[in-house]
Amino acid sequence: MPVKSDAQEATNDPFAYEQNKDKSFSKDFQYKHRNPYHDKLTEFSEFVLRDEEAEEYQGKWNSEVFKQDGELCLEIGSGYGHFMLQYCDTYRDQNFVGLDYRFKRSYALAKKLKSLPYRNFKYLRAKGERIEHLFAENELDKVFYFFPDPWPKARHHKKRLFQLPFLERAYKVIKPGGYFFVKTDHDGYAEWMKEVIEKQDLFELELETKDLWNDAPDHLLCQFKTKFEKIFIEQGVNIKAFVLKSKKAN
Repeated sequence: MPVKSDAQEATNDPFAYEQNKDKSFSKDFQYKHRNPYHDKLTEFSEFVLRDEEAEEYQGKWNSEVFKQDGELCLEIGSGYGHFMLQYCDTYRDQNFVGLDYRFKRSYALAKKLKSLPYRNFKYLRAKGERIEHLFAENELDKVFYFFPDPWPKARHHKKRLFQLPFLERAYKVIKPGGYFFVKTDHDGYAEWMKEVIEKQDLFELELETKDLWNDAPDHLLCQFKTKFEKIFIEQGVNIKAFVLKSKKAN
């Protein structure tokens, strides 16, 4: 039997991947695509920013984009917008940035957003890996990361966004005392996240649960339930959640 290399042995280690070498994180990264929905999204230019367009507003989101003070919130992976729509309606005094990378999904959500009578949101067709280029240090109050692709196969684990380098970038742009909220239906990804959290000292683990809706029914995370979250719960799948609070000093 052939002997496995150290890299192969570390396949399931969330700290074995060199995420810092991922070009998506680099300052000079450029989006490349030939998707017709890229141009179709210009129909919603009032509130949609595509690719590098959003990075021009780093450090200026409240002052120049929203033109109002308020908590600045980011959702990574807005999908079809179930959480974004509910949250923006409930907290109209907060400034909300939704983000997703898929074109057709982004267009579908933009059509829903256009019909809303309020405008306390912006939507980015962009990559979550770009968080430190989209926002300045200490600019965000809250980050939401719900039901990300778990990339369940071991050879794909390196594609998981929730790794130490990403968490370090999130820490940079989140304010002192700010929050990072996570929910997942996937047991394996939840265990992975737990390992990552245990290896860092940037955030305080304020909440960890393997059964959110039974353990913390009064928590903010239970104030909203996405379409897919309802399906998971109906299927008897427990929702795993983490709430991280920045340890950064004021």
